[in-house]
Amino acid sequence: MSIVNSVRAQIPPVHREGYPFIAAFALATLVLFLIWAPLGWIGVVLTIWCALFFRDPVRVTPVRDGLVVAPADGRVSMVVQIIPPPALGLGDKPLPRVSIFMSVFNCHVNRSPVAGRVERIIYSPGKFINAELDKASEDNERNSLVISTPTGQIGVVQIAGLVARRIVSFVREGQPLAVGERFGLIRFGSRLDVYLPEGTKPLVSEGQTAIAGETVLADISLGDGGRTFRAD
Repeated sequence: MSIVNSVRAQIPPVHREGYPFIAAFALATLVLFLIWAPLGWIGVVLTIWCALFFRDPVRVTPVRDGLVVAPADGRVSMVVQIIPPPALGLGDKPLPRVSIFMSVFNCHVNRSPVAGRVERIIYSPGKFINAELDKASEDNERNSLVISTPTGQIGVVQIAGLVARRIVSFVREGQPLAVGERFGLIRFGSRLDVYLPEGTKPLVSEGQTAIAGETVLADISLGDGGRTFRAD
C-alpha cells in the first residue's frame, strides 16, 4: 500500500449532511485570509474541526437478538431508573435509562441500538439548555423513536444541547432498522437517551466512553447464543 493510500485509509469519510457546513467554513476561511492571514489560519483550524465533527467512520457492530448497542459516541453521563416520557408510550413504571453525552468533538452520526421496526417518531420543540442536565430530557428540543423488537420495545431520544440547533432524522415510521444502522444526526453537541425494557440490567457505567454501533449497553435476551459482526 502506498503512503498516500495509507494516509487516506486513516481519514474517516464525511457524512453528506456536513458538506454545506464545511463549504461555508472553507469560504469564510478564504475571506479571513484576505482580511488578515492569522485570522485565516484560525479559519483553517475551524474548517478541519467542522470536517471532523461530521465524520462518519465505519463501525463493526455485534449482531445478535437481544443486544442493545450505543446509539452515539460520547460519555455515559447517567445510568438511572426513571419513568419514560409519556410521548413514548412505554408505560408509567420506571425503566432503565442510559444517557450518552456528545461533546462538540465527538462523531455525531447516530446509529440504531437494536434491530427492529420504527414504531413511532415524536418530535418535540423545546429549549436548548445544557444537555447534561437531567431536565433537558423534558425541556429541550428532542426527537424520540420507539423501536419494536422481538424481545421488547426500546425508546431512543435525541436531545439537543446548548450549541445544537438541529436534529436530523433519516428514518420514517414503519421502517425496519438493522442494529448499528444510521438513523439520524444532531448538530452540534447533544445527548442520546436509551430506555430499556423493565428488568434489563445495563452493562455500562457512568463515566464510560461509548462508541456508536459498537459498545454493548445491555442484553435483553434470555441467553447468550453467540455474536456475529457487521461492518458498516
